[in-house]
Amino acid sequence: MADILQNVMDHAVAVARKAGEVVREALSDDRKVMTKSSAVDLVTQTDQKVEHLIIQSVKEKFPQHRFIGEESVAAGEPSILTDNPTWIIDPIDGTTNFVHAFPFIAISIGFTINKRVEVGVVYSCLEDKMFTARRGRGAFCNGEPLQVSDQTDVHRSIIATEFGSNRDPEVVDKIFSSLRNILSLPVHGVRGAGTAAVNLSLVASGCVEAYYEMGMHVWDIAAGSLLVLEAGGVVMDVDGGDADLMSRRILAANNRSVALQLVEHIAPYRPDRDDAPRIAPEGPVRDDLPPAASD
Repeated sequence: MADILQNVMDHAVAVARKAGEVVREALSDDRKVMTKSSAVDLVTQTDQKVEHLIIQSVKEKFPQHRFIGEESVAAGEPSILTDNPTWIIDPIDGTTNFVHAFPFIAISIGFTINKRVEVGVVYSCLEDKMFTARRGRGAFCNGEPLQVSDQTDVHRSIIATEFGSNRDPEVVDKIFSSLRNILSLPVHGVRGAGTAAVNLSLVASGCVEAYYEMGMHVWDIAAGSLLVLEAGGVVMDVDGGDADLMSRRILAANNRSVALQLVEHIAPYRPDRDDAPRIAPEGPVRDDLPPAASD
């Protein structure tokens, strides 16, 4: 098992670097933008190109392994996590950042066996920071060990979060209720990199004390959640219960004390699970095409 996991780690790092090169090159080109579930849920041709690159590379090396990929799921593939070895891939975590050239863009690759993340790789490609973790072996950035913050007082903490792409008024009310509650504790500050994978890497690095979000997906958090755990932190549900990768809810913190202080102030809601039955989409909507002529 150890040899297999090391091979997985080595391949994930290598293919993440190749993917990062594609992303950096694409930033200088015209970035064709499409939408998925809403006008603010974006996808680009580069997302699709990078995911294809990663999956084809992994299939050649590990033909028996399974995949959950953001763009594959958007195209109608199932998002079901089984006990089988599975690669969970976000080709560009921070697509909106990519579209606007906001400088936090990550390739996120998690690897699970028996539904448990065993390997996590997050490559923040514009920063050229390669975050890696293996269960029981620690977390690292460019080979240097990571350690979460030792702060235990939430009032002296920086908290990371995101607003997501759901603009339903009830959801937006919950998001801002949580934000207001946490700001009013008070905390030192609230930040957001625009990518769950980078936010989790910041927790693992000790730069922020916690990150919470509802509405993200398993491919956003699979790799980063292991980084936090292996750097000495905790990962749970926003209500304080056990973490569930497919629930689309996460609270990651440097320690349980800070996490539970935040739980009391988060206004939770339940997005549709990633493994819920889905209706196959008709495909992305192109934003760069002229409107259809009316009758």
